[in-house]
Amino acid sequence: MNNQNFTGKVAFVTGAASGIGRATALAFAREGAHVAIADISEPGNQETARMIEDLGGRAIAIKCDVTRSEDVKAALDKTVEAFGQLDFAFNNAGIEPRKAAPTAEYDEEEWNRIIDINLRGVFLCMKQEIPLILKQGSGAIVNTSSGAGIIGIKGSPAYTAAKHGVLGLTKAATLDYAAQNIRINAVCPGYIDTPMMGRFTGDTDEGRAKVIAEEPVGRMGTPEEIAAAVLWLCSDAAAFMIGHAMVIDGGQTVQ
Repeated sequence: MNNQNFTGKVAFVTGAASGIGRATALAFAREGAHVAIADISEPGNQETARMIEDLGGRAIAIKCDVTRSEDVKAALDKTVEAFGQLDFAFNNAGIEPRKAAPTAEYDEEEWNRIIDINLRGVFLCMKQEIPLILKQGSGAIVNTSSGAGIIGIKGSPAYTAAKHGVLGLTKAATLDYAAQNIRINAVCPGYIDTPMMGRFTGDTDEGRAKVIAEEPVGRMGTPEEIAAAVLWLCSDAAAFMIGHAMVIDGGQTVQ
């Protein structure tokens, strides 16, 4: 029995212009879902939509800044206008730090930027998504945390705090809505081979080798591996899983 047949369902994916978001949007489409692709990057957004249409799926691309509540509301309004409902949300939009610095020396503007996008953005999305899923009677939300959501990262106080915060927010929200048939979970990716990781490593062989050396499995993960976990968490197979932080990191955080 296929527990991941999402025919007739509607998924909303933020940060879908590249990387994990794009891979997950494509995975939802392959399983029959209509997909709303939300990202601040319009060219990447349009490309993801085109890729879904090439698969024979239906998608809409919506420019959305997740730090602006009016943008988020407008994006979800467009989703329901186009597809009639909302069943699943993957709150994945996020940014990496520009540079490492000890906590006492950390730039306040950089702190605010990271917390605003990586944590407050998830809250603003859930605030608008949950009422729409309640109208459907059931559904699932997955938020993107990180390995930095379960361990500390030296020189990265804002990113670590934001990703820990996503897990706390996920747990609180899931208790608020579990009895109303909304399941809310999080994924905690390790080092995944994405454009963001390219920026993090400086896109050099040396930078990549340093990252890979931290992975017991000897490689980075793929966006498709995270997408598979997100789809499983949204599927009937995961019907008894709520408030969970699913770590997908090649063993990085168990060392």
